Amino acid sequence: MDIHMTYNARGRQAGLAKSVLLLGAVFLVTAIAALVVSHLLTSVFERKQEARSPGVRVAKLDEISVDPQPWGLNWPHHYDGWKATAGDKFYGGSSAMPESKLDAQPWLRRLYAGYAFSIDYREARGHAYMLYDQGVTERVTQKPQAGACLHCHGSTNVLYRKVGLEAMGLPADDAALAEDFNMPAVIRGFQELSQRPYQEVLAMLYAVPDGTPDDSEPVFPTPPPGGFTEEFAGKALPEEHALEGDAHPVTCIDCHNPDTMALRVTRPGLVLGMQALAEGDAPVPHLPGVEAWRRGDREQPYDVNADSSRQEMRSMVCAQCHVEYYCAAGDTLEFPWSQGLRMENLETHWASKSFPDGSDFLDYRHGETGAPIFKAQHPEFELWSQGIHARSGVSCADCHMPYETRGATKMSSHNVQSPMQSVNTSCQTCHNVAEAELRERVYRIQETTVTLTERAGAAMTEMLDAILEAQAAGATDTELAPVLELQRKAMWRLDYISSENSRGFHADQEAARILGESMDYSRQAQAAALRLRAGSAPATDDLPREPVEGVTPR
Repeated sequence: MDIHMTYNARGRQAGLAKSVLLLGAVFLVTAIAALVVSHLLTSVFERKQEARSPGVRVAKLDEISVDPQPWGLNWPHHYDGWKATAGDKFYGGSSAMPESKLDAQPWLRRLYAGYAFSIDYREARGHAYMLYDQGVTERVTQKPQAGACLHCHGSTNVLYRKVGLEAMGLPADDAALAEDFNMPAVIRGFQELSQRPYQEVLAMLYAVPDGTPDDSEPVFPTPPPGGFTEEFAGKALPEEHALEGDAHPVTCIDCHNPDTMALRVTRPGLVLGMQALAEGDAPVPHLPGVEAWRRGDREQPYDVNADSSRQEMRSMVCAQCHVEYYCAAGDTLEFPWSQGLRMENLETHWASKSFPDGSDFLDYRHGETGAPIFKAQHPEFELWSQGIHARSGVSCADCHMPYETRGATKMSSHNVQSPMQSVNTSCQTCHNVAEAELRERVYRIQETTVTLTERAGAAMTEMLDAILEAQAAGATDTELAPVLELQRKAMWRLDYISSENSRGFHADQEAARILGESMDYSRQAQAAALRLRAGSAPATDDLPREPVEGVTPR
């Protein structure tokens, strides 16, 4: 009996112990689960807060915050991306300059004969180098250039605004500049400075406030005054010459409102160009904001900042500079969009334009033949407008500044570069195709365009030879006039595609069509020039001709 009772007591104690252990285990698991859930909910809340507030305002910004460093304190990831356009580090100096296109494609020297591009023309580099490379190119150091060149290569809106406010008789001190953007003043200053000498406008750009008066070092080095030869327009710099202050390439304030960070257009060339485009009747289905404005009452001029959608703005901020335009001292800088955005539309605009003195518009006279020539700049926006991506609603930023995530923050990459450097985020978000195949597609398009460009360059070279021979044979100006018109058409088309930086990818069929027309016009001009050189062609009526013998001749 005692033994049996002792056994039962021990059993009850063992069961109680197991119950306590089980209860403790349940409590521990519950506590751990509660901690995990609590951490997860906290993490989700924090990520949502991060997504709502991607930047922390630790630096005050205003309308003279040209220096990007204070912006970088608020938005460090964007700032790091912007700096990355210089690569691993900023390389300056003649030994680090990119390859000369004139050496890689010798026919370019003849295309640009008589124009400064025949002296120095190099491969493009990232945004970090925009101002530096312009300051050291021999096009600026050896030949006179207009201040309009700084419309895109420098961060100029504060300078334009200051000069514009002064011309309008309004306050233009630092406080007034910091307070308000004032687009009418920006446009007025742009018009005042566009035709002034490059070196004069550059000195003014250095002198305007950049928002960091105590910081003497810009993020990227500025070009040495007068480039590597210490010259401006072929003349040695005065000994006392100095550029006081800081100047910057494209920075945050050129594309963003400092109060709201909303995208905005600051370049007057695009503002006026888009007004001219909207007021015309050329179809622009890829720009629904323009189409909507045309259907409205049109009481106010088209305003790219007010009438464009956010998706359109992701292309417009790029179109401020990646376009065709006139940029010289004969007139104010101008985007030729009054007739539309196709190559022929731009050509028609230039052909109908006159300079203020009444003379016919031209960019330069060809140094070999004397033909009046239109010089294409870099019509990326115009060619993109003819392509499938534009028609599909894909913006420039979707490919060149693809979305990326940093923590919980979704942001556009500010390391603006070729989509081939970010195929996964630039291309595969839409194209469910292997990366290797996408690269092959791009390569084939660009290879075809380059091949056609070289053939068009060869046709142009033979055309020029034939025209020179006709001139040497005594052909008159009257006889040569239609030949030189064909030359202008051929060279405009060749320059249009060879200067456009996508190598045809933005609209491959359009690029091939334009190059085909270039070759055709070159051959027409060549044939006409050869007739002038050789005199009248002999009659061919008496030459024997074989009669028809059927499908299979004997």
